[in-house]
Order: sequence, then structure tokens, then C-alpha cells
Amino acid sequence: MDVTECMIAVPAGEVAPFRLAALPVTRGLYAEVIGWCPGDDRLPVTDVSWWDAVLFCNALSARDGLAPVYRVDAGATCVTWDRGADGYRLPSEAEWEYACRAGTTGPHYGPLNEVAWYRDNSGDRLRAAGGKIPNAWGFHDMLGNAWDWCWDAYDTGGYGGGHRVLRGGGWCDERWSCRASARRRSHPSLALDDVGFRVARNA
Repeated sequence: MDVTECMIAVPAGEVAPFRLAALPVTRGLYAEVIGWCPGDDRLPVTDVSWWDAVLFCNALSARDGLAPVYRVDAGATCVTWDRGADGYRLPSEAEWEYACRAGTTGPHYGPLNEVAWYRDNSGDRLRAAGGKIPNAWGFHDMLGNAWDWCWDAYDTGGYGGGHRVLRGGGWCDERWSCRASARRRSHPSLALDDVGFRVARNA
């Protein structure tokens, strides 16, 4: 899969311009890059930790001849972001919300049943990526289906220290969790069945 062809340029505004994948990373793409991923290729990859997502971004960058964005120490306990690198990365939380809203100001970028898989309409399971209508900028599944890992720490103070930000809501969440402003946190080593990610690149 040519990820570059599936990326959409996000216009400058509240954040610097960047590119973001129109769809979350699917199990099919994850298997192409990492070598193995069980289940339907069309489903968003889930059960991946934040660390898994970081390592995937670097592996995808290497596959596509791009400079890896993340520098991971030998013990895989610390990662830094090379902001000058041209490879794939996780979106920042601000980038994620800006792309999700696509110029809107309400909690959803469209009627929730039309744009998101969540508890009331998912049939209690993950659904194929891109099955709901996209937002005005062409991004699918920004709300519902699977939460997206973001680069940011949830709280750089004491509360939630070490946790990373999740955005967007998932297939088993109530409607109030599937909104543009909703935040959740998880430890970066945890892999959960309603959490995946999408990739970004510098513009």
C-alpha cells in the first residue's frame, strides 16, 4: 500500500501545515510492514501499544526510503522526536483535533451515526476502516471505531505522568466519548482492543 497516496494535506491554521493519513493504519498495512497481524486486513489495527505505533512509524519510514522521525534508546525506554525528519510519525494532539474538526466547532463533524461506529451502531465490534462518511477534509474514522494514539504525554505534571493521549472514541464507547474534544489516556506499554493509530508527516 502506498501510504503517501492516502495522505491528505492539512491546511495551516491553529497548527503548522502537515499531512495525515485519511484512514487509520489497517491490519493489512501493519502486516505488510511488520510482517504479521491477525484478522481482517480492512480493520484498523488495534491491540498495539504506543511503543508499537512509534516503532511502526520508523519501520514504515525505512520501507519508504524516508528518514525515521523517532530516536529510540537502546533499552527502548526513551524516545525523542526529530522534528526535521521527513518520515512517518504520530500526530500531535493539537494536530489530531485540528484535522478531526476540519473547520467545524461542534462536538461532531457530522451526524454521529453517519460518521462514527460507537456503542449504539457498531454491533459490539470493530468495523472496517473507512465505512462511515469522512469529515470535510476527507478523514475517515476520526470519531469512533478505534481510539488514536497521539504523540503527546497526557499530563506533563504529576497526574497521569507517563501516560500518552488517546483521541476519538471507539466502537464500544457511548456517544459522549465520541466527540472532537474527548480525551483519554493509557500507559504507552498497554495494547487495548479499541486503540489504534494513524500516521502523519511534516508538510
